Amino acid sequence: MKKMYLKGLSRQEMENFFLSIGEKRFRAQQLWTWIYIRDMDHFEEMSNISKALRKKLSRIATISRLKLAAKQLSEATGTQKFLWELEDGLHVESVFIPDKERRTVCISTQVGCALGCRICATGKLGFTRNLHSHEIVEQVMGVQRQIGQKMTNIVVMGMGEPFQNYDALLRALYILNDSDGIAIGYRKITISTAGLIPELQRYTAEGHPFQLALSLHATTDAQRNQIMPINKKYPLAELLAASRAYTQNSKSRLTIEYVLIDGVNDAPEDAHRLMKLLRGIPCKINLIAYNPTGNTFKRPTQARIDAFSDIICPLLSAPVTVRRSKGDDIDGACGQLAGKSKYNMNPDPAE
Repeated sequence: MKKMYLKGLSRQEMENFFLSIGEKRFRAQQLWTWIYIRDMDHFEEMSNISKALRKKLSRIATISRLKLAAKQLSEATGTQKFLWELEDGLHVESVFIPDKERRTVCISTQVGCALGCRICATGKLGFTRNLHSHEIVEQVMGVQRQIGQKMTNIVVMGMGEPFQNYDALLRALYILNDSDGIAIGYRKITISTAGLIPELQRYTAEGHPFQLALSLHATTDAQRNQIMPINKKYPLAELLAASRAYTQNSKSRLTIEYVLIDGVNDAPEDAHRLMKLLRGIPCKINLIAYNPTGNTFKRPTQARIDAFSDIICPLLSAPVTVRRSKGDDIDGACGQLAGKSKYNMNPDPAE
């Protein structure tokens, strides 16, 4: 018999599960506390639950944990990359990024990715499967276990296109946001999308509170087609119209992610076009120097990065940040996650 995964169920789903096995609704709160506050994965140790129910749960349900396959530390920044082995033997990666009092975890939503963006190592893998909600939640809990500290921020910018795993992602994020548990504030959780318009419109209509980041990376359709094939289906004009509608309906500022690629999208005319494209869209802009992923693209010189930034900073009514990549020395920076199971990482023998 296939066991029910309790980690990853919403509160309502947890209550329905207990009702379906003839138990009282309040059992869901007991399990919620054991799973998300006490981080318990063995029913036998849940002392306020009867022995009969503990045995019953052991037969029909499970509280899964991801297996740590390997981890790697950046001595330069303290960034850590974790390789998790899933129950079917596949792998995904998460990254812990420390920054003063902020402790951010970058999590994945898919094994591989179907979009094939040329600036992303994950895109070279192709798509294998979506992660289940418990596998998304467990990445955050697993990193907290490894670091020994609570995370303050979550960025859904790891392997995969989050909006292609829409339902499991949202279920996981509400669990991680729940004040009686992991309790990471919704304004501290950011979903990054390459721009799937139907899902962006659905997200807008449903009024979810989590922050959104749009991977733009180009100022013309020709450029974006070259970098991100999804643009052929959802071109810039339509994507920016949907983005504008999101900011109008949510009253939230959109984060624009723009990876600067030498000789491709980093010219002064690109900077001027970017300002025109974003006019009327409340946003903040993250400029990111391209991180090598084994193709012909190159990172711009610091002079070209500064020149691009100098053009848009004083003229665009939006905060502009030139983001310093952390973890590029361990292939853990933006665009570099590939979920490899055999490479130069340090396994933890205790795991």
